[in-house]
Amino acid sequence: MLDIKPIVEAPGAEDYLCLFVGSEVVVSLRRSPEDIWMRHEAESIFGTQAVGEPMGYWCGRPCYALEVDQQQINAMEHTKGHLLTLFGRVSAAAFATYGRALQMLSWRRDHQFCGRCGSATEAADAGKALACGACGLTAYPRLHPCVIVAVGRGDELLLAEAAGGRTGFHSTLAGFIEPGETAEEAVIREVREEVGLTVSNVRYFQSQPWPFPSQLMLGFFADYVAGEITVEPSEIARAGWYRKGHEPRVPPPASIAGQLINHFYASH
Repeated sequence: MLDIKPIVEAPGAEDYLCLFVGSEVVVSLRRSPEDIWMRHEAESIFGTQAVGEPMGYWCGRPCYALEVDQQQINAMEHTKGHLLTLFGRVSAAAFATYGRALQMLSWRRDHQFCGRCGSATEAADAGKALACGACGLTAYPRLHPCVIVAVGRGDELLLAEAAGGRTGFHSTLAGFIEPGETAEEAVIREVREEVGLTVSNVRYFQSQPWPFPSQLMLGFFADYVAGEITVEPSEIARAGWYRKGHEPRVPPPASIAGQLINHFYASH
């Protein structure tokens, strides 16, 4: 897995590079996307590049996130696409590394200028921050904490399809934590807002980084208390209670939603 700590070595040929064109990841067609580019091979193909955004250490070597030019992509040798195209095709550790790379590049692109005074920013704190030399404001990459919850009613699990068919799955409910709110309070509020149900006994499961754009998913289980399903149409297309073996298409087990679903059915 990626060891997130400051890089102390000078950039070298054996550095690892996660390559992107804008928000699309670039991988070689000649090998598994699990094998992250090395600087010497990337530069032999794409030419001399900038150092990149420092991310930490992958397999004991410095690892950077870097954008390359769209015109340098050879469709016979490389492919680019949404990061989700790698989900389930690479290990969780590699996906998290690509996800961190995407977030670091997006953060740097979106914070070229100070949000307080508008002056240009520069890298600070070993690349972990962007600082404004004019007013002194320092900005670090920001995470957006979200809750995702599997609501159970006996041996039935609440599953819902997002409005607009954005994913093609029935999944567990999720939403952002509001300022001043605990994660457990967010679970209760999101379930009430999205499907009109009351829940209790909120208990933590595990977390997963989700780089779309920069979320930290906090997984929970909760128990149904009362209410009839009444979906919020701007959020949910349809929702229902499903027993094991009768569930619709659900997210893959590599996702925290898939893990919540599998864990619930395995225990009932």
